[in-house]
Amino acid sequence: MTRKQIRNTIAYWEEAAAHDYKTMEVLFETKRYSDSLFYAHIVLEKILKALAVQQTGKHAEYTHNLMKLAEDAGLVLTKEEQDLLDIVNDFNIRARYPDAKLQFYKKATKSYTAAYFIQVKEFYQKLCQKLKRQK
Repeated sequence: MTRKQIRNTIAYWEEAAAHDYKTMEVLFETKRYSDSLFYAHIVLEKILKALAVQQTGKHAEYTHNLMKLAEDAGLVLTKEEQDLLDIVNDFNIRARYPDAKLQFYKKATKSYTAAYFIQVKEFYQKLCQKLKRQK
C-alpha cells in the first residue's frame, strides 16, 4: 500500500471504531447489555485493525481474534490486557450464535456488563492514544 492508502485505511478503521463506540454506549444506556458487549468486541477489533495497518503497512487480517490483531499491531500487552481480550473475544461468539445466545443474555447482567464496559472503554482510549502518538 502507498502511504496515502495506509493513512486512509487507518482512518477508516479509526472512524468505524469511534462510530461503533457510540453504539456500544447507547446500547448500554438502553439496557441492551449483551448487544453492548458484542459491540465492545467490534470496537476493539476495529481499533486494533487500525493499529495493525499502522504497524505493518498492509491491510489487517480478516479475523475477529483480538489477540491475533494485537500481535499484528506489535502490542506488548499486560496479563490483564491479555485476559480482557480473551474474554471480549468470547462476546463476539456468544452474541452471534443462537445456541449460546440465551446463556449469554442471562450472563450479561447490568453489573457484569458494566465491569467489562469500563475496562473496554479504558483499553480503547489507551489504544486510541497509541494510534495518535504513532501518526
